[in-house]
Amino acid sequence: MSFGKMNTFIDIIEKVTINDSEGFSTEIDNIVATIRAYREGRHGTEMWANRATFSEATDLFRFRCIPGVTITTAMLIVCDDGRFEITSVEDVKGRGMYTEVLAKEVKPSG
Repeated sequence: MSFGKMNTFIDIIEKVTINDSEGFSTEIDNIVATIRAYREGRHGTEMWANRATFSEATDLFRFRCIPGVTITTAMLIVCDDGRFEITSVEDVKGRGMYTEVLAKEVKPSG
């Protein structure tokens, strides 16, 4: 993966619950990392056709592994085009160099 293909800036976010002095809980976004990533939207290639049978993912993100940070499905990805829930995380070829994330776009209700 060349650096030139990673042209989308993303924030990896985790939700944190904070209790105030009166006992009410508030959920805030904690930015874990701000990085460059390769983004591929869902389209009609054979690779996406094979994924369509078991995945509701709308986008694929691929980025360099971040030392000391474990990406989980409880996190969110935020970029210029919106928010994405992480549905699966995979180490590309098991080398620990790149992480591939399948994510589903979060559409606000209303």
